[in-house]
Amino acid sequence: MKSKVTLKEMVGTKIIYATLLVCYYWMWARRDWHHYYETIQNTVVIFTIVFFALRANRIYKYSKEEKDELAIQNLRRTDAVGLKIMIAAAVVIAFACAVRAIDGPAAGYALVGMILVLAVVRFIIFCVMDSRGV
Repeated sequence: MKSKVTLKEMVGTKIIYATLLVCYYWMWARRDWHHYYETIQNTVVIFTIVFFALRANRIYKYSKEEKDELAIQNLRRTDAVGLKIMIAAAVVIAFACAVRAIDGPAAGYALVGMILVLAVVRFIIFCVMDSRGV
């Protein structure tokens, strides 16, 4: 990859990080076992290693490039919106646990699911704000 590293790429890869988090939580929290789970686990581990190696190279390259100040400001605004969404979702999950609507494993899946959804929403909001030049 010889192309310039953009902030949009850096934000977009957070979706893959969140997906990996969901996969690892599923591996740790599940209660059953099927023979194909080992194949899934090995695939996820190999993908994680390769992905982190490639990302390290891109992050190093990004640190050497000139920064887009407007994109950085848009990312800060996006993060502020994302924080408000995360707080609201965490309160809903905590309340559901308090009234025993969901149990511990379901709350864990809800939290990692929230992180995945938040990563996707963050990327969409950032792309919209960045394309409009807000």
